[in-house]
Amino acid sequence: MQADVIAQAKAWLAEDPDTETRDELARLIDAKDVVELADRFSGTLQFGTAGLRGELGAGPMRMNRSVVIRAAAGLAAYLKSNGHTDGLVVIGYDARHKSLDFAQDTAAVMTGAGLRAAVLPRPLPTPVLAYAIRHLGAVAGVEVTASHNPPRDNGYKVYLGDGSQIVPPADAEIAAQIAAVRSLHDVPRPATGWATLDDAVLDAYLARTDAVLAAGSPRTARTVYTAMHGVGKDVLLAAFARAGFPRPDLVAEQAEPDPDFPTVAFPNPEEPGAMDLAFAKARETEPDLIVANDPDADRCAVAVREGADWRMLRGDEVGALLAAHLVHRGARGTFAESIVSSSLLGRIAEKAGLPYEETLTGFKWIARVEGLRYGYEEALGYCVDPDGVRDKDGITAALLITELASTLKEEGRTLLDLLDDLAVEHGLHATDQLSVRVEDLSLIARAMERLREQPPTHLAGLAITRAEDLTLGTDRLPPTDGLRYTLDGARVIVRPSGTEPKLKCYLEVVVPVATHADLPAARAKATDLLTTIKRDLSAAAGI
Repeated sequence: MQADVIAQAKAWLAEDPDTETRDELARLIDAKDVVELADRFSGTLQFGTAGLRGELGAGPMRMNRSVVIRAAAGLAAYLKSNGHTDGLVVIGYDARHKSLDFAQDTAAVMTGAGLRAAVLPRPLPTPVLAYAIRHLGAVAGVEVTASHNPPRDNGYKVYLGDGSQIVPPADAEIAAQIAAVRSLHDVPRPATGWATLDDAVLDAYLARTDAVLAAGSPRTARTVYTAMHGVGKDVLLAAFARAGFPRPDLVAEQAEPDPDFPTVAFPNPEEPGAMDLAFAKARETEPDLIVANDPDADRCAVAVREGADWRMLRGDEVGALLAAHLVHRGARGTFAESIVSSSLLGRIAEKAGLPYEETLTGFKWIARVEGLRYGYEEALGYCVDPDGVRDKDGITAALLITELASTLKEEGRTLLDLLDDLAVEHGLHATDQLSVRVEDLSLIARAMERLREQPPTHLAGLAITRAEDLTLGTDRLPPTDGLRYTLDGARVIVRPSGTEPKLKCYLEVVVPVATHADLPAARAKATDLLTTIKRDLSAAAGI
């Protein structure tokens, strides 16, 4: 065992092009740290529909230049096998550690394979890359980002020429090509030959952001904005200036890119404490709303004043608000969401006479809905301009929610007032999440196995009227690792996260509301039901 893993590590070291990870691996070999080496060489990071994502470091189970070069070579081979022998691959990157290196390695591999490569001019939001693919007529795109993961992580997200993220079977076919790369010495990587784009593609994206707003709409809402130490600030400020909104007040401590994310434990607006500085800024400046992006600015979080203080709106609440706003503006086309998002969107679409679709989790599926006009997912992702960006876009979503806040402000109303109206019209749709982060991934597998072998029959005293194992697929959904329980007035979905070591359980209860006066009682009932469902589900899953 010791000899085997040290031999593997030495073979990897001989190919590693990065002095930093070479030194790291050499120290582990010299120390004969078999436990750490075994962890790094226990397999390879799996390339799937989320691309690659993992902790930075040396070895095949970490994100590093060797792993990225192999991934790029596999992608290049896949593209060429599908007839794209000289197509353009456009590459974007965020401000995380090693992101620029990974982007340049990808450009070098594409160039060496006979493809054309173009790298965005600097760290920019992921939606700019998603836009650039179709704008430039590329056959594929790569974004180097770990989105809202911890500072030690990085990732590699792949799009095809339609501007959408890969889905099966492309992921498996690319993975097979990656596995076929025997040695990095077999992968040509010229030092030059690719293009570094100028700001023309960013200017085109910003010009496109105007399309999400209604001509002559109010633009008066004042915002506090945090970029969460990511790359969103400059692009969002430019978009707001073009639109004519007041310049947002910045959370200065989080405004500039910083790969160490010093003010947050996790750079995700949904995580406890992540919005504390934004709330503090709002208490000083009294804006109409708070807007936050995650580090690669494809997600958008919104917070509002409620009573004496501020609170984050749930992704489902923002999703419903944007849908209602688009319906009010006369939007036509299909409204879509993933299965883990609130069923309220379906009711809004039905009332408006609009087509509605439900997909598996992830914008790789939502973006492919035929005739899509609007799509969202509860994890703060909103696609409000699918003709421009076929992915979630935290910049255009911020523009649209600020337009809605401005419109309501002119009427002397707020986003919370509109949420109340939607609850009375369609029933109170209250959502929550039971999310368990683990160090040992086998705990997630065991929880899923336990739920399959000993499925609950009741949650919070409500009978489960239908239990679906989504690994079998449905008449409308392809197979996925998940469980869906339908109860009388409630719904629960349990699934492993595709991007983090988490088991996620998505809960929704629907409480009828006759009048606005009934809302406090309905909210109290919903809160009690959600709390009890969480407790009962946790016991059933053994987590």
